[in-house]
Amino acid sequence: QVHLVESGGGLVQAGGSLRLSCVVSGRTFSSHAMGWFRLAPGKERVFVAAISWNGEWTRYRDSVKGRFTISRDNSQNTVYLQMNSLNPEDTAVYSCASYSGSCFDGYDVDYWGQGTQVTVSS
Repeated sequence: QVHLVESGGGLVQAGGSLRLSCVVSGRTFSSHAMGWFRLAPGKERVFVAAISWNGEWTRYRDSVKGRFTISRDNSQNTVYLQMNSLNPEDTAVYSCASYSGSCFDGYDVDYWGQGTQVTVSS
């Protein structure tokens, strides 16, 4: 059974930073692209960032480019999301996601984590 467990969320002031982590078990982590999505109150879940199996390719939603960095450590079965210069609009539940293939283009997410709350105060 595949499990994705996020950690690192919390309450932070605007301009602050957080680093989210997601540990994956039950599948060959290094064979799959990984991503982060977020769900804000009253809105739909949206894509935040993704990284290919070897970390060579990444993609970000426009609003987080230059502020967020996705990375992975295949030896630790862990994907990270470093979030800097946070603002209240970043407040959401952040979920990590495992893609069915080695890259995020052309593949769907087939496993999700439960999510971790990030709250940015003004």
